[in-house]
Amino acid sequence: MVVLSGAGISAESGLKTFRDMGGLWEQYNVDEVASPQAWRTNPALVLRFYNERRKALFAAKPNAGHIGIANLQEHFEVIVITQNVDDLHEQAGSKQVIHLHGELRKAQSTVDPSLVYTLKTWALNIGDRCEKGSQLRPYIVWFGESVPNYPAAVELVKTADIFVVVGTSLNVYPAAGLVDYCGKDLPLFLIDPNDLPVYLRKNMTLIKEPASKGVPILAKLLVEKLL
Repeated sequence: MVVLSGAGISAESGLKTFRDMGGLWEQYNVDEVASPQAWRTNPALVLRFYNERRKALFAAKPNAGHIGIANLQEHFEVIVITQNVDDLHEQAGSKQVIHLHGELRKAQSTVDPSLVYTLKTWALNIGDRCEKGSQLRPYIVWFGESVPNYPAAVELVKTADIFVVVGTSLNVYPAAGLVDYCGKDLPLFLIDPNDLPVYLRKNMTLIKEPASKGVPILAKLLVEKLL
């Protein structure tokens, strides 16, 4: 089973996305706090933005959606592909998680991208450096940067027996394009309270609920249909 998760599942744990804040943060456009150009021109502002998000993450807990996905491991091999930069799936117990857009609890060297560090506190500041002496940046895939884990995600979807989409609008690319790699007969489950831009297809089940309610419904359906 491959699960694609998005911001909706973490929103139920109190974590707001940039878009949840109306596309602005303290009157700054997204490009001014989440792009390579922003990092070059005002790194202190970028760090402050991610420090606030990280501080919120340190106070957040997994909800029933995260826990329900982790519990599916009792019956299936479950691989989570998430657009979220939090680690709530891991906290809930999911063993295989691929982060498309980076990880908020980690920092990366600006001189050697292979140097990645897990942060012990929510604060990452100017002057925090890697072992080679360069400033650390958030371990985040910013707007305008490539998504290094996307090819691996595509291959997982291609080989999935079941594909579940939960808490994502399917409007953010390239992640939304993963649905296009589903086999035509692949069981596809969509969990979201909103209408999604997906054409009806064979073996597709819509569960129009937030993740905390929709994932338990999914589990019940799977037990009845497949187990």
